Formats: sequence, structure tokens, C-alpha cells
Amino acid sequence: MKTPTKVIRTDKWQLNPTPDQKILFGDTIKVYRHACRYLVGIIYTHWAELGCLTADQLTPAVERLMHQTAKRPNVKYPQFNKTFYKFPSYYRRAAIAFAAGQVSSYVTCYSEWQSGTRKRRDTKPPKLNADTGCYPALYKGQCYKLHGFDQVEIKVFNGLDWVWTTVQITGLRERHQVASNKMMSPSLIFNERYCHLSVPFNCKPEKRKPEANVTAVDLGINTTATIAVVTHSGTVIHREFIHPGRDIDRRDKRLKSVSVRASKTMGKGGKLHKGFCSKTYQKCQRINNQIGHIVSKRIVEIAEKFNSEAIVFENLKGWKPKGGRKRSNLRQRFHGWLKAKIRDFTEMKWTELGGKIVEVVAAYTSKLAYDGTGIVKRDSKNYALATFTSGKRFNADLNGAYNIGARGVIKLTRRNDSESRSSKRPGRPPRSWACLCDLWVRDNLRLA
Repeated sequence: MKTPTKVIRTDKWQLNPTPDQKILFGDTIKVYRHACRYLVGIIYTHWAELGCLTADQLTPAVERLMHQTAKRPNVKYPQFNKTFYKFPSYYRRAAIAFAAGQVSSYVTCYSEWQSGTRKRRDTKPPKLNADTGCYPALYKGQCYKLHGFDQVEIKVFNGLDWVWTTVQITGLRERHQVASNKMMSPSLIFNERYCHLSVPFNCKPEKRKPEANVTAVDLGINTTATIAVVTHSGTVIHREFIHPGRDIDRRDKRLKSVSVRASKTMGKGGKLHKGFCSKTYQKCQRINNQIGHIVSKRIVEIAEKFNSEAIVFENLKGWKPKGGRKRSNLRQRFHGWLKAKIRDFTEMKWTELGGKIVEVVAAYTSKLAYDGTGIVKRDSKNYALATFTSGKRFNADLNGAYNIGARGVIKLTRRNDSESRSSKRPGRPPRSWACLCDLWVRDNLRLA
């Protein structure tokens, strides 16, 4: 029996601290990071005996080295209790877990480097980074106490002692309202820009009873995503075009400004310095993320509305764009194609609802007519239009979405379908190149 995949999703709970609380949060994170650096050294020194232990065994083993108690007055590193006076036990255990992860990662990477597993021949060896920007994990009852969902009480360091402070929660998501979701230990994120709790949830979606249809997605250049909901009998019950043009124009306008600034900086020759226009590229990356979330959210809404069995994508992994005609911007437009981002964001959202993602062969999805009349001819002036051999003009992306949906249905029902055509039959295209008309033929054979 297949073990269900663990679905972990994180919500951001915005906090509204007072100026005094901001100082307390800053001091807390500062002393916590100091403790992590201290523990990294201890754990790395004794990694030979600590590395073979499980997570439950490692924490008490490290504590036996550095944490003095009444029953254990003599430890190898007594300076820890003196340096971090009254350091809470659950903060200490969170710091041990983080430090052990840092050391384990370093040891693994260094072993791979020694064995010759390197991206480049002159790759330098990895370094053990003890000075990381980590944030404390909060354990319920010991490090934080929730008062409804309006206030949270957090244990903080005031410079002399560890005290409780109550801070207002000003922003929530909705995952805490789902009864099947289990809230895990949050982390306190605080710096010059942010102050929030990063709250992970173990999501357990309810078992679905889907309808006999799939939501097919064709990711394109002219239209960001073209959606078609296709039933098992080949009926298209919904179609939609998703294209956040305003956000795409904002991104492209910024990218265009980079080339203008580059030409002014370099002139006819020369090189750009490292990090040239890095802020602009970061802004464009954030816009791309926003576009990905907008499109993926709408795809999941459609699939949820029609209670689809799966969301179907083309398998575009490893696909590389080809350049267009001379002086065309086709290659640049392909770089703005968010095929992987939209697919990944959709999978994250849909999996949380208990849905399934199906990938089909991308070959000839837009090239073959959905009605089985053969290869279509794309319009030279308007590439979004396709002309069938019968003279019919149709949207090329929508035609591709129909065929993607058909291939998804066949892939889902192949085990129970004895009528599906054989891929070895001479004179016929492979079964993976199915079109929407193949569902019509199959449905007619069943009814006959």
C-alpha cells in the first residue's frame, strides 16, 4: 500500500509589536543565534559519535556534554550555562536541532566534494557556516501561548532574564480554520523588514470523490494559460483564458529598462559589473512569482469548481527554446515563460486539497487538430490562430488544451480501458499523441 505524502504548508501571521517589544525580539534572536554558533562547534567536535544517532537520541547526548544539572554537575563544556544564563530548555533544544542540521549538511557536502562529486573541477571545498541567519522555533506552552487568534504570548530575553510579552496578531491566513490541519511549532521571524510568525501546518486533505473530468492546462507565450475542462466522453464543459497582462507589462517594462541602461553603461564595448541592475531583476522575479500565484490560483479554483479528477499539464521538463527570426524578441519572450513556476505552484495548491497532477507527452498537442483532421497550419501573422485542413480556423492554444485533456483522460483510464488503440499499430501515430476525437471514438465503441 502506498504511503500518503506528507503535505506541509506554512502560513504567515503578521505581528504588531511595540517599539519596546521590537528591542526584546532583537535581543532574543541575537542570543539565540549566539547559542547556535556555540553549539555548532561542540557538535562538530564530537560528530564522530553524534552523527550516527537519531534525532531523538542526539539532543540528550549533546545536553550531556554542555548542560549542567543537579544530577549532572560535571560536563565537558560548563561555559554554556555561564554564558547563556537561564537559557530556556526548549530554546536550547531548538538550537541543538538547528546546529546538528548545519553540521550534518556540511559533513555530507564535504564528503561529496572529497569523492569528486563537483559541478566544476576547480570547485572550492564547502565551509562550515556557524554564523547563519536562523530564527528560533517556538514550542507550545514553553515558548509561546496563544490567546485566541488575536494575541500571542512569547518568551523573550530582556538582557537579564527571560520574560513573557504579549503581542497583537494583525494578519492571518485560513489554514488554522481547517479542522484536519495540525498546527506545528512556529518560528519567530524578526528583522529590519519583517515581524511575523511562520506557522507550519500538517495538512491532511479529505478523501475526494471527483467527477469524471479533468482540467487541462496549456501554458503558452501569447496567452499565459488556456484552460479546458474535458469529461471522459470527450465533452468540453468549460474553457477559459488566463492572461494577467498588466503584471506582464510591468515586468517587461522593467526588463526593457535594463537593456537601455546597459547600452549607456557599456557603449559599443566593455563589460557590465557584477550585480548590474540586480534590484531590477529581483523586482522582476517577485512580479513573476505574483503572476505564477495568480494563474495557479485560478487553475485550482476551476478544478475545484468542476470537482476534477486531476489537473493535466504537458511534460516540458528539459525543454529549451529555439531562437526566432533575426531581430525578433521570441527568445526573450521564452525567458519570460513561467511554465515551471505555474506548474509547481498549481501542484502545491492542488495537492493540499487532495488533488492529483498528471503530466502528458507535449509532442503534437497544438500541431494536431482536436477533431482528427490532421496537422494544423499556424497563421504566419497571428501565431495564436490555427487553420485545420477543413478550412476551419481555431485558437491554437485552445486546440492544444483539448488534446492535453484527452491525453490526461486516457492516461487516467488506460488500465481499465481495453478499447484504447495500440501504439504498435502500423500507420497510426503513437497512443501518447491522442487527440480529443479519440475520446469520442472510444465513447461510441462503448455505447455500441
